[in-house]
Amino acid sequence: MALPEGMTVRPAELEDAAAVCALLNQVDEIEIGRAETELGEVSEELARSEVDLARDSWLLHDADGRLVGYGLVRDRSGGARIDLDQYLLPGQLAGGLHLFELMEARATELARDNGAEQAVLHLLLNTEPTTDIEAMRARGWQLSRRYHALTRQVDPATDPLPEPPAGVRLRDCAAEPDRRIAHGLLQRTFADHHDFKPRDYEQWLADINADTVDWSRVWVAELDGQGDVAVLRTSARLPTQAWAFNIGVLPAARGRGLGGYLLRHFFAVYAADGLPTVGLGVDTGNPTGAPELYRKHGMTVDFAVDTWELTLPTALPAGR
Repeated sequence: MALPEGMTVRPAELEDAAAVCALLNQVDEIEIGRAETELGEVSEELARSEVDLARDSWLLHDADGRLVGYGLVRDRSGGARIDLDQYLLPGQLAGGLHLFELMEARATELARDNGAEQAVLHLLLNTEPTTDIEAMRARGWQLSRRYHALTRQVDPATDPLPEPPAGVRLRDCAAEPDRRIAHGLLQRTFADHHDFKPRDYEQWLADINADTVDWSRVWVAELDGQGDVAVLRTSARLPTQAWAFNIGVLPAARGRGLGGYLLRHFFAVYAADGLPTVGLGVDTGNPTGAPELYRKHGMTVDFAVDTWELTLPTALPAGR
């Protein structure tokens, strides 16, 4: 798809973080009714070491110089899987399709450089996105998975620190050895989950922007006779909201109330911190019973996000 007359595309630069953040919040407000993106998140994303902004990012401007689209490609797997982000204001279909062509070509190149025979592209979109999903389907994109963002109001009066189940002790990960234990537990507890990508310790630290993590808000649970069996990773994601990124319990330790205990601990800590809302994301196809656990603890659906997937061959055309 040719770029419409008057529109321009260029790579993003670190100095564009504020403009990109403003665009993402415009899209947030259209899709879910409020701004959800913090400037720090965008700045960190643009500064990631694995992102070559000159080749992996695109800013789409209209004829008046207004930023109307943003694209980013990230190779976090070292293999076939390549992640894409695209944010587009309504009424910009032609420019958006041009971005898709650029992003798909670059993603295929990254997978080829990794030695993969095909590129498996993933893109997260809200269920009612500004992006034209019918135009995506025409390009071969298919809906792969749906996730729910769940939230709950918390208050110190109603969410006190819970008593741990018998034989359970919880400790934070302020010490570096405990961070390694938390990483190992995450690799084991989520190994059978859809879309899980194994990461070594250093890769994991890079993925979670470890320099910005409050390790007093990451916990490991130990169970008598079994050792370390569960992990809870959280953060104050917004000024008024905390987020649980991971709640994982080893299969052998399930059925003892550990998941519910970790969830209530999450509620209580951030209620005591003065944050009024907590949230987390859950795969609607999760086979462990997590969605039902969260519902029983008063969490409700805030919005839904879909994973879209496109598989492309990486072989170059004959003669190239």
